[in-house]
Amino acid sequence: MPSNQPGEPPYYEIFRLNGRAERIHRYLVIFLHVIMAVELVFVINDGHWMHAFLLLAISSITLMPVVLGRRFQIYIPAEFQILAILFVFAALFLGEIHRYYDRLWWWDIALHASAGLLLGIFGFLLVYVLNENERAELSMRPRFIAFFAFLFSVAVSTLWEIFEFAMDQILGTNMQKPMLGDDSGLTDTMWDLIVNVIGALIISLLGWWYLVRGKRSFIEVWIAKFIDRNPRLFSRYDKHPQDGD
Repeated sequence: MPSNQPGEPPYYEIFRLNGRAERIHRYLVIFLHVIMAVELVFVINDGHWMHAFLLLAISSITLMPVVLGRRFQIYIPAEFQILAILFVFAALFLGEIHRYYDRLWWWDIALHASAGLLLGIFGFLLVYVLNENERAELSMRPRFIAFFAFLFSVAVSTLWEIFEFAMDQILGTNMQKPMLGDDSGLTDTMWDLIVNVIGALIISLLGWWYLVRGKRSFIEVWIAKFIDRNPRLFSRYDKHPQDGD
């Protein structure tokens, strides 16, 4: 990770992100919860209990990073929280409750591609934390970090498809939807996995390229913020990632 010269602000402040992302995150959470609270009144009045359950679940999920962060005293970059909240809102609120999956044929594909990207980014953050934590005693090269991020994204995406299948079988939901004339949901599942893999591959290759070239990326911005706010998790706080490919 590029270092700062003495007297320079932390790296992420060069991009003038200090405080701005946190404010956006706070206002976004408030705005979305107001929308969902109004929606909750209507769905309860209409007796749509499944939608009411989904709204409560969405509210809980969007607040989880803040609650867990305070509970375990770990700072999660606000930019990542914003993307995750928007994804959950688009997938459950717009997709399931307002049936965007049925209205827009590309909605499901776009969300799974986005999931591949987000999970790949999270995989990079996770493996970097392990790489820098003194208790893990690891020293991983950029190509392994990228490979781990890719496999992490694909694995979580696969587990999600298993979850969708289980929900359809147990609760009779329709999470695995008909596609291209296939009512079994198999085509939908395979395309979901394919676009997840593509998204994971893109972010993994970009992350690897940035690491070996020493280029500055938004992933490094988030990593820098994470390290700066969570110094107790790291033993090599002021050292750079190992060079090489």
